[in-house]
Amino acid sequence: TQTEFILLGISSSPRTQAPLFGLFLLIYIVTLAGNIGIMALVWVVPSLHTPMYFFLTHFSLADVCYSTFISPKMLADLLSENNTISFAGCVVQFHGFAFFATVECHLLAVMAYDRHVAICNPLLYVTVISRHVCHQLVASAYLIAFLSAIIYTASTFGVSFCGANRIDHFFCDVNPMLKLACSDTHSNEMVIVAFVAINAVGTSGVILLSYSSILLTVLRMGSAGSRSRAFNTCASHLTAVSLFYGTLFFMYLQPASRHSSLDKVASLFYTVVTPMLNPFIYSLRNKEVKDALVKCRRR
Repeated sequence: TQTEFILLGISSSPRTQAPLFGLFLLIYIVTLAGNIGIMALVWVVPSLHTPMYFFLTHFSLADVCYSTFISPKMLADLLSENNTISFAGCVVQFHGFAFFATVECHLLAVMAYDRHVAICNPLLYVTVISRHVCHQLVASAYLIAFLSAIIYTASTFGVSFCGANRIDHFFCDVNPMLKLACSDTHSNEMVIVAFVAINAVGTSGVILLSYSSILLTVLRMGSAGSRSRAFNTCASHLTAVSLFYGTLFFMYLQPASRHSSLDKVASLFYTVVTPMLNPFIYSLRNKEVKDALVKCRRR
């Protein structure tokens, strides 16, 4: 079997390497600064010590981690002519990415449930979303993600790689890896699709049910101001959900024969661009976060 692979990267043109390196380095720095900044802000400002921001800190942590499994290697390859990665390195990179991406799926569902309880049952919110429940929900997200990532990794790398070793991608993803396999991969692909469906479709179902209930509750509100506040609370979360799940479904819930050159663009979006946008989409549009930033500046 192969002991190392060659990542062909984003572009084969030498002229584009330096501009792409500068662009993606900037994106990665903004990703780290934005998400770590959100975590630090929630940590130091007591008014943000609520369940919603507790979930948000873990969401930001997942953004930082799964972006870090992809971006540094991609940036190094843009400056290097030797774009090799060992078999073990490939396994670690994919497992880390799969783990934190799955964590994000479950955290988005948990956040939707949190908003559902806050808007539909505000009097029971403190009881239903207690500190103990928050820790249980987050721990469950990490546990399910860890077990799922093991299955994804075993299904992707539990085949024979005895021929070509050139991965037509910028990281060790499912479809480019299975294309290099010498053995039959049909059963492996079915297992991966099944578990992606369980995680992505299952969590998106929770999100849809939560927001359907929220919509019905908001429409019954008599005050236009109350409806506006409720919609503003949910708008950022829905934007993050649409960006993340849209590209995820495009990549992992389509037949292998339909994959094309657009895969790299979609992969760049959910591995590099979305983690950078989430702090701005989800937090900086939020009035509580803005007020917390103002307080920190005054201090």
